[in-house]
Amino acid sequence: MGDLLLSMRGIDKAFAGVPALVAADLAVARGEVHALIGQNGAGKSTLIKILTGAYRRDGGEILFDGKPVSFASPRSAQEAGISTIYQEINLVPLRSVTENVCLGYEPRRAGLIDWRAAHRRTREILARFGVDIDVTRRLGEYNTAIQQMVAIARAVSLEAKLVVMDEPTSSLDDREVEILFNVIRELKSSGVAIIYVSHYLDELFQVCDRVTVMRDGRTIETQDIAQARKLNLIAAMLGRRVEDIEAAGMTDFSAGEARVGETMLEVEHLATGPKLRDVSLILHRGEIVGLAGLLGSGRTEVARAVFGIDSAVAGSVRVTGRAAQVDDPREAVRAGLGFLTEDRKADGIVPELSVRENLTLALLPRLTRAGRIREGEERKIVERFIQALGIKTSGMEQPVRELSGGNQQKVLLARWLATEPRLLILDEPTRGVDVGAKREIQNIIRELADKGLAVLMISSEFEELVEGADRVVVLREGVSVAEFRNPGITEDALVSAIAQHREAAAA
Repeated sequence: MGDLLLSMRGIDKAFAGVPALVAADLAVARGEVHALIGQNGAGKSTLIKILTGAYRRDGGEILFDGKPVSFASPRSAQEAGISTIYQEINLVPLRSVTENVCLGYEPRRAGLIDWRAAHRRTREILARFGVDIDVTRRLGEYNTAIQQMVAIARAVSLEAKLVVMDEPTSSLDDREVEILFNVIRELKSSGVAIIYVSHYLDELFQVCDRVTVMRDGRTIETQDIAQARKLNLIAAMLGRRVEDIEAAGMTDFSAGEARVGETMLEVEHLATGPKLRDVSLILHRGEIVGLAGLLGSGRTEVARAVFGIDSAVAGSVRVTGRAAQVDDPREAVRAGLGFLTEDRKADGIVPELSVRENLTLALLPRLTRAGRIREGEERKIVERFIQALGIKTSGMEQPVRELSGGNQQKVLLARWLATEPRLLILDEPTRGVDVGAKREIQNIIRELADKGLAVLMISSEFEELVEGADRVVVLREGVSVAEFRNPGITEDALVSAIAQHREAAAA
């Protein structure tokens, strides 16, 4: 390792007493492209936010450019030479491309902004990325890929010593990814260091020099990328022994036999963009099919496409034997689909509304007559599901925000069950709930399937898939690569398929 630019040692951080980082370390040399990887909740984002001044650390030390630092804000970190490109594009869509690239650093003449110079500078920076657009137009008029390139261009324009890239290729196509990699190589040659956060492991071997693996808020290992094996990295991320994964092999692989029951969902070669490129699966009535894969593998994108949130650019989706014309969630609900989203706080509950209002939200069109809600029928439905799912609440008018995480999750599950779906999509149904509530929810899901409901379940916990799914489809970088059928699925076999340690080909 060359001259050290950044050293983070023994970093601790807790939220409400719950540790998010425990003695975490990260060291980056000048002109180095350093990968930072780990599963959801590993601590990567928290570590980056502490570095860039968004969070205050509880313990440890940070040295940047040879000096101890403790940035009070992202702006102070930026002024010191650290520029960050977030996965969620944090630009101003109603402002022009030039204004976004030069915001806060506009060239001036006689005290006024020199717009001619600003436009010229923006065009020159974007040209390095192969982007030729009208920089005077509002950023929001361009697609997400262009916006991502503009965000990267802004970071590069600040002449940073260290650039943090959080999932920079998530919205880019293959050509744009290659352009980005060329820019990264150019930055590296000019002495700029890069922290590269990505779930796409193949990318690391193309542009990175070293890689640090995090798990459960701790730094697990750091090694040269030239000596790294993909299987070892995945094993470190998941806390598995490489020997166990290698021993698992693919002996439990099965193409999956059709169950007794109507075919509810057929997905063939589905693609929606860079994150979802070629996925196929079948789901029958009374069956639970799990989707396994690392974060960023395309699991949630499959769910969003089936439910009509995202549009397919290739492939097909058939529901109950017919080509689905599901272009938005409203049509999906009418077709008998339900979708419990991954983030219940952001996309699920409405915290200021009551348990009753949250539970019947998707059912309102059926409960409304002449513009008025049939309150008697609504209350009967709510009472039935509170009892059936064992929702612990002081009453149906209690604000849902006051419930525990597990009971909030049950309210959301009840919301979709009240619509009497034929097919239910569950994205991380037990995330963020305690052990008792987790087991209750798992039992409810199995009971629903036994009564004939088709369930597509996404989970980052392989144990949950092994115990609860009839079949598991494994995704890797937007492609379905293997399928397993119970009895006989093992966690190590799933990890082996994700790592593509052995070829998983259907018989």
